[in-house]
Amino acid sequence: MKTSESEQEIYLECEKRHIFLLLMFVGGFYGAYTYSCRGGVFCNAQTANFVLFSLNLGQGKWLGALYYLIPMSAYLLGSMLSELLPGPIRRRYPLRWDTLLIGFEMLVVLLLGFIPDSAPFQISQIAVNLICSMQYNTFRQARGLPMATTFCTNHLRQLGISLVKLIRHPGSLHQKRRLSMHSAMLLVFVLGGILSSFLCMFFSGRTIWFALIPLAVIFLQLIYADRVREVTLRDRVPHGHQFHIFLPYL
Repeated sequence: MKTSESEQEIYLECEKRHIFLLLMFVGGFYGAYTYSCRGGVFCNAQTANFVLFSLNLGQGKWLGALYYLIPMSAYLLGSMLSELLPGPIRRRYPLRWDTLLIGFEMLVVLLLGFIPDSAPFQISQIAVNLICSMQYNTFRQARGLPMATTFCTNHLRQLGISLVKLIRHPGSLHQKRRLSMHSAMLLVFVLGGILSSFLCMFFSGRTIWFALIPLAVIFLQLIYADRVREVTLRDRVPHGHQFHIFLPYL
């Protein structure tokens, strides 16, 4: 019993399973939103955009290729920012980087809902790509399990691996947990996409505001952890970031 309690203590709030499930729901919501309401581009991941970019290049459609270069560049910028900012923030502010990121994400989502449907789609695409990239690079492991919160490919792969290992070792509790977690991540992603595509038919661009509900739940829980339950763990690095280098003041 003591072992399980000590194991639970090493995981921060930002590594809890329910946090990742809510983030995955939001990831599915974003994907359906940008595709349905903001220009037919997937902004929560970039594989499809790279394919469309290649197709346009192959067909000699240079302007079409440049169109897809915009969300891809925004995604790249997001990954760079999420590597540069945690160190200075950790030293200057009482909240952890992951908490502030969710707050920033909520602000972006709030502002995006005010953008008219007639506005250029690139505005929303750049913003969603930016926050998705930062979210994916920040939230890496849920209680020791590698996770992606904005796309499904890794979860589908891990699901197949867990199924095979569970067949070979039917009594493995670890594989059962992996199987259930990756299955749940896929399910909530689909549910987020379904809800987003449905709401887009009625609320159009303002549909993005509904993502504020799960984000607010996450934000409040992370703030409570930072200021109350995990004050003494402020310098602890989340799993998956063990080799993350915190830079000095910029």
